[in-house]
Amino acid sequence: MTRLRSARPSGKQYVWPLVQDARTVRHARTIIHRELSALALCSDLVDDAVLMVSELVTNAFLYGAGPYELALHIDAKEIMCVVVDSSPILPAPPPPDVSAEHGRGLRIIARLSDGFHGCHPQRYLTRPDLVGKATWFALPRRVTPGNVVPIRPGA
Repeated sequence: MTRLRSARPSGKQYVWPLVQDARTVRHARTIIHRELSALALCSDLVDDAVLMVSELVTNAFLYGAGPYELALHIDAKEIMCVVVDSSPILPAPPPPDVSAEHGRGLRIIARLSDGFHGCHPQRYLTRPDLVGKATWFALPRRVTPGNVVPIRPGA
């Protein structure tokens, strides 16, 4: 793990290079669980973040290209998880197909993050000479009534 200076003055930023290996998805889940649990966040938020990181890393391995890295940004209001890969192709969810084995990851992320997710070009944090794409989600550190817009059924 590498600790970096955050763009936000009150925040922290961490980054881990990832290798394309079946065990890496489990390793990424373990990292996020450990880091977020240390912040005393509610267990539901930690579990949601772990699931979403698993989806981001899996998608990067299936549809992106190396090198890969996982970043965690923490500030007083929210946490943001980012996976960077070198493919220029932006992710897009396929049409819904209940019989498909794949294709639900981005929908899971959209729902669990209440729409606070995305993808954009990004320099690598561990190798600033490389440019890739960042796929990310953000979650509030504290969920209070009224600060999250409910998702409509079927959305």
